[in-house]
Amino acid sequence: MKFSDLVQETYSAISANKTRTALTILGIIIGIGSVVAMISVGEGVKQQIESNIESMGSNLIMVTPGFQRIVGSQARSYRGSAQSLTLDDAEAIEKEVPNVKAVAPESLGRFQITAKGSNTNCTVYGVGASYFQIKNIGVEKGASISQQNVQRLSKVAVLGPTTAEDLFGKNANPIGQTIKINKISFTVIGVAESKGGAGLLNQDDAAYVPITTFQQFLSGDEHVSVINIQVQDQK
Repeated sequence: MKFSDLVQETYSAISANKTRTALTILGIIIGIGSVVAMISVGEGVKQQIESNIESMGSNLIMVTPGFQRIVGSQARSYRGSAQSLTLDDAEAIEKEVPNVKAVAPESLGRFQITAKGSNTNCTVYGVGASYFQIKNIGVEKGASISQQNVQRLSKVAVLGPTTAEDLFGKNANPIGQTIKINKISFTVIGVAESKGGAGLLNQDDAAYVPITTFQQFLSGDEHVSVINIQVQDQK
């Protein structure tokens, strides 16, 4: 059969069954479109997950307390409820564990913050000097928490951008201003870069203070919630 005859026969078959041909073509188009859409959505979700993980910090290991056993019962509360980690543990990890690049202990709690008639409730983090480096948190204005701040129990704070806006208004510069966390005065030394998030995980709606200051004046507790460890290598 010549090629021209094959083309003619194909055309005749298509012309004689226009509805079937149209449905077949439509099915192929929908099938290809669905595959392309699924691949695009999957790639987008992958990039979003990778971005969220990267925003938490690179080469990061988080050490949390274990379960807390209820006295007189075989039941145990949720993981992380035990108060067993301290600053000494963080120091020991930094000195004795190999392949560790940096260590930053962390404590946190929800507190009311007030400033010049404004107020907001947000998560306040007590952090070590390496915390901003480990967690990939940049500072848009001012400075971050220093080792000197930690050693001296300085009453200083770095605000998340949402917290800064809630307290001082949009485009305001809060550096050097006084705020009160749980009725205790702190001086604002920095505003963190926006990282986004939602609900209790919104890192923009937060404030950061030296962890020693947090323990002494806010929590009244020597224990830490998490020890963040940045390792030298991902492998």
